[in-house]
Amino acid sequence: MSREQRAKVDAMLRAPKPDGPRSVETIRAGFAALMATMIVPKEIRTAEAKLGDRRALRVEPAGDPRPGTILYFHGGSFVFGSPETALSLTGNLVARTGFTALSLDYRLAPEHPFPAASDDALAAYRALLESGVDPVAFAGDSAGGGLAVTTCLRARAAGLPMPAAVVAFSPGLDGTRTGESMRTKAAADPILTREGLDYTGALYFAGQDPHHELISPAVLADLTGFPPLLLQVGTNELLLDDSTRLAARARAAGVDVVLDVTADVPHVFQAYAGVLDEADQALDRAALFLTQHLRALKV
Repeated sequence: MSREQRAKVDAMLRAPKPDGPRSVETIRAGFAALMATMIVPKEIRTAEAKLGDRRALRVEPAGDPRPGTILYFHGGSFVFGSPETALSLTGNLVARTGFTALSLDYRLAPEHPFPAASDDALAAYRALLESGVDPVAFAGDSAGGGLAVTTCLRARAAGLPMPAAVVAFSPGLDGTRTGESMRTKAAADPILTREGLDYTGALYFAGQDPHHELISPAVLADLTGFPPLLLQVGTNELLLDDSTRLAARARAAGVDVVLDVTADVPHVFQAYAGVLDEADQALDRAALFLTQHLRALKV
């Protein structure tokens, strides 16, 4: 247990921020600057790619990749973020598994509100399947973790095969914000606030009722037929109950699910690989999960 490391990360994230509302452009630039400080493994290479009509970033191991593809969805409350801001996460998954990752540059709100990101995610998965890529697993962080889950709903409704597995880091799974952790973890969470979630949520929902399975799967979705799920979350998160409630729904639907909760770590703590021991350990567990399920389909 790295108490000193966790305390250092927590203090860094609690550094004073400008008062008052910030523009979308300022939020996007600030997030990009923060994520540019994360450690990206050297044992990878990147290249531009396309999935359907959307840009993607291909992330591959430095050596020959193993059979299997991770379709990755970055975080950012559907308002900010990019494949580049998630590179510490995709890079670490690729370096640890040997699989190729394709990180989707889906459309963002407020320019493109719900369901634009969901439409892009489904189209990207369809494009992968049509290209003959097999097997495929989904992964994502925060809002992208939510997309990894809800794209399974979209795929099932479209009659497409399920991915081999889903890994979600601190996923956002409840636009209704009704989880108890929204209240009980308010002081513990050094990143997210209810006010901030309400602000970005309003930009994404654009008047849509959040009581929709593609916005709030933790409270509304039928997960019957889902692939194995790994949900990783920290105890210091407003969104903790997004994961705990989705895990309960998965169990009730007969879905294999691993709820992996780490103490005293913040939202998407896995991005702090190389700085926080718990981040590296969680990524090792995620890599093992993906390897087990992608390799199983190649036997």
